[in-house]
Amino acid sequence: MKIVSKQLSSHDCIICGVDNELGVKAMFYNTDDGKVVTNFHFHFEHQSYPGRTHGGMICALLDELVGRAIWVNHPELWGVTMNLNIKYRKPVPYETELRGVGEIIDETSRTFTGHGYIEDMDGHILAEAEAVYMKLPIEKIAPDPNDKHAQMFMVPDEK
Repeated sequence: MKIVSKQLSSHDCIICGVDNELGVKAMFYNTDDGKVVTNFHFHFEHQSYPGRTHGGMICALLDELVGRAIWVNHPELWGVTMNLNIKYRKPVPYETELRGVGEIIDETSRTFTGHGYIEDMDGHILAEAEAVYMKLPIEKIAPDPNDKHAQMFMVPDEK
C-alpha cells in the first residue's frame, strides 16, 4: 500500500489530539488501496496490567481508525459510532511501535460499516474490530465552527 494523503488532526482527542498530554497523538494517512493507516504507540499511562495496554484504549484506537476510513473517499462526512465489536487476539504492548489499518466494507446513503485492526511490526494481528457508523456532517456533531475543541487541522510530518 502506498500513502497518498494525510488526514487532519484535532487538539484534544485522546487518539489524534496533538495537545492532549495523555493522548496517543496518532497521525492517520490515506492509502492508494482505499484504506487508512497509522503507525503509533500506546504509552505507559495507557496500561492495564503491567506491559499491556488497557482494552478501553485499544477500543478507542480501533473506533477512531475505522471511523476515519470514511474520510478516504468522503472527507466532508463524519462517522458517529452505532455499533462496535472488538476481538482482542493478543496482548497489546505499550511503548512499542504498532500499526493500525482500517477500511470501509459496506456503505449505504446513511451508514457505513468498516473493519480495522492493530498489528505489531511483524504483522501479527493483536486486536481487530468491525463497526457501524451513522454518516453526519460536522455541523450536526459540533455546531460551533469557532470552537477550538471541534476544529480539525493539518499537522506537518516531522522530517
